[in-house]
Amino acid sequence: METTGIQTLTHFIGGQNVEGQSGRFGDVFNPTTGEVIAKVPLATREETREAIAEVQAAFPAWRDVSVAKRAQVLLNFRNLLTQHLDELLAIICRESGKTIEDAKGEVTRGIESVDLAIGAPHLVKGEYSVNVGGNINAYSAKYPLGVVAAISPFNFPIMVPLAQTSMAVAVGNAVILKASEKVPMTALFISELWKKAGLPDGIWTVINGDKDAVNELLEHKAVKAISFVGSTPVAKYIYETGAKYGKRVTALGGGKNNMVVMPDADLEQVAEAFMGAAYGAASQRCMALSTIMPVGQETAERLVAILKQKVAALKVGSYEEADTDFGPVISAQAKEAMLAAIKKGEEEGVEIVCDGRELPIVNESKGFFIGPTLFDHVKPGMDVYEQEIFGPVRNIVRVETLDEAIQLINEHELGNGVTIFTNDGYASRKFTTEIDVGMVGVNVPIPIPVGYHNFAGFKDSRFGEGHMFGPDQARFFTKTKTVSERWPEAGSQMGSTFAFPSND
Repeated sequence: METTGIQTLTHFIGGQNVEGQSGRFGDVFNPTTGEVIAKVPLATREETREAIAEVQAAFPAWRDVSVAKRAQVLLNFRNLLTQHLDELLAIICRESGKTIEDAKGEVTRGIESVDLAIGAPHLVKGEYSVNVGGNINAYSAKYPLGVVAAISPFNFPIMVPLAQTSMAVAVGNAVILKASEKVPMTALFISELWKKAGLPDGIWTVINGDKDAVNELLEHKAVKAISFVGSTPVAKYIYETGAKYGKRVTALGGGKNNMVVMPDADLEQVAEAFMGAAYGAASQRCMALSTIMPVGQETAERLVAILKQKVAALKVGSYEEADTDFGPVISAQAKEAMLAAIKKGEEEGVEIVCDGRELPIVNESKGFFIGPTLFDHVKPGMDVYEQEIFGPVRNIVRVETLDEAIQLINEHELGNGVTIFTNDGYASRKFTTEIDVGMVGVNVPIPIPVGYHNFAGFKDSRFGEGHMFGPDQARFFTKTKTVSERWPEAGSQMGSTFAFPSND
């Protein structure tokens, strides 16, 4: 894929790059420079329908391929991801603004999902019972759904798409990816890798677009399941609309993730952990720590003094600079939203410990930079507390007891991730038992499960019962068929039975 100049991108349909027909294009920016680097076609409903039809036609042949041969394609794909790592990193950094190390970590986590999918033969094994009654044997078997779709966010151009789709492909489905129109180049690049890996044409499709393409995927009868990751309002819309049209839907939304700090914790360790978990990737992670909750005023005062120095020392800059801690936010609109959040915090009466507006790069660069910002004395009810802020504006909420921290976290409408830092086993057990959040860490700053454990939050952080990552993906992308069979001896008389069958 060309990496200089302004490219005109395509869709990927039937194993080929296909030009858009709508005449509508979106701008793809390099967030570090603020320059347009590509034009992405925005598909019409008709283009999306045509792509779905092609995918639907390709599905039966892939369904009938043995699970072992499918696993071999996944293995080939995994090897190609590692072989083309440098090219992947260059594309991810250019279209998302991530640092190279952050992009490398993302690719590594994405490969975990491929690794799990390679083992799909173990996850789709059925069950068999001999002679359940009347010489009848019963068995259950898992079958692919057919055409499934994934709608992915901008903040993880490769990790989330791979987590959403690898298992779907491995268990025999045909997949349509609607990548974020802000970061479409990574999706198109891995499309070529799927083809090289031996995946039949039509089983992996990329439709670029906006709401028109999304709505067609949600409403089209041939699309049997939708996997979505994004903001909570959109996740709710995806879930409600998809369910209305009879689809299986898992829609993961936003998070307001807290770090509770007990008085016995090592505050230097806490502060170091908070830095990366709160500000990594310019805080554009659904699992980023939004809020730190020191327990007790003494703990808070000591922690704020340490954090103030460490936050002020963070380096904001280009991914091309080796010492950069984090880069820009994704767009000019995202930067304006961060500036508005800081202003709102001022109006609500927070104390600004570090002000991200004061860095020279914020005003001097054409890139979408905002410096690390830290608020203190944030209270429930403030906008900056209640709303997810998808950028480097973080909160300190002071509490007096662990019970108060648990209550505040449980009362919040979002329940994605949470962590506690402590050396007290009783406090840890109480916290992990009572907290109403989907992913919980103990002395772990970002409690993202590894690829072979299920990933999803609670409350308004998840709509539907599916997960991203983990063995539940095999369940989500398959349907179970149960068969009862009897093979009587030729010529034997079975007779008529009018009572409900029993196991006699």
